[in-house]
Amino acid sequence: MKAMILERIGDPLRLVERPDPLPLAGQLLIRVEACAVCRTDLHVVDGDLPEPKLPLVPGHEIVGIVEAVGGGVSSDRIGRRVGVPWLGHACGQCPYCRRDEENLCDQPLFTGYTCDGGFATHTLADADFAFELERTQDAASLAPLLCAGLIGWRALKKAGDSERIGIYGFGAAAHIITQVCRWQGREVYAFTREGDGDAQAFAISLGAVWAGSSHLPAPVELDAAIIFAPAGELVAAALRAVRKGGRVVCGGIHMSDLPAMPYSILWGERSVASVANLTRRDGREFFEIARKASVRTHTVTYPLARANDALADLRAGRLSGAAVLIP
Repeated sequence: MKAMILERIGDPLRLVERPDPLPLAGQLLIRVEACAVCRTDLHVVDGDLPEPKLPLVPGHEIVGIVEAVGGGVSSDRIGRRVGVPWLGHACGQCPYCRRDEENLCDQPLFTGYTCDGGFATHTLADADFAFELERTQDAASLAPLLCAGLIGWRALKKAGDSERIGIYGFGAAAHIITQVCRWQGREVYAFTREGDGDAQAFAISLGAVWAGSSHLPAPVELDAAIIFAPAGELVAAALRAVRKGGRVVCGGIHMSDLPAMPYSILWGERSVASVANLTRRDGREFFEIARKASVRTHTVTYPLARANDALADLRAGRLSGAAVLIP
């Protein structure tokens, strides 16, 4: 197999050849068809997330075909297409797992962070945490749903039944969840980097009713806001934009520190919530919603060997939609 590996934080990924892995009990061996590139991959490579497994194969938005199974896994899964998300394993025993909150598991494994991921031609995955996917759709178009879509969906659920939703940071997750919002009949207000006319036009093309700089006040009072950009200062901006009783949801796994802000913008029973990881229930819900809403991802594909270019383009904000690696 070939894989792009991270050997040291801050270094470029390196293309290597390794023996094909063998699935252990409870595992699938997957031939990777596509793996999307997520902002969390940037946080891992750049050292924003502590103590990754090293050397590491990043990537946690994996679509592929099961080629072999380990002990205890039905051979019926061989030949099927599966998707592997960020949450690669939960212990099933801790208080959070017992409360059906496996996204908060005390002893989790995270794909492409604490176990090897999908920037490769082959990968291993826990059979219980791999979603069954349709074979009829394009693999590259499915890959962003495995994190951008799932985390976007969990963030949208946290926002409640809000009619007017502000989305701060219009990247992969935002472009997916905007389509879901429009299918549900909600209004989306897109906030982007100052001067990012391409992202603003992209948001309008997907059904946002307004798009502008995150430095601008919202054109209407919002019921809720979701922040996908990893910029802590946007929390204050979003709180100022939502009505009394409104909620601000932070959808990233990493965000810069929140600056000091006046209590008055939180007062009025406004609230701030974070989204951590995902659950398998989120996946079952979201893939059905995505099908009903006819969600179409916008992707830019790169060969596996150009993973560093994909990460650089994402870091620089040069992408509309999602980057996807094709082995």
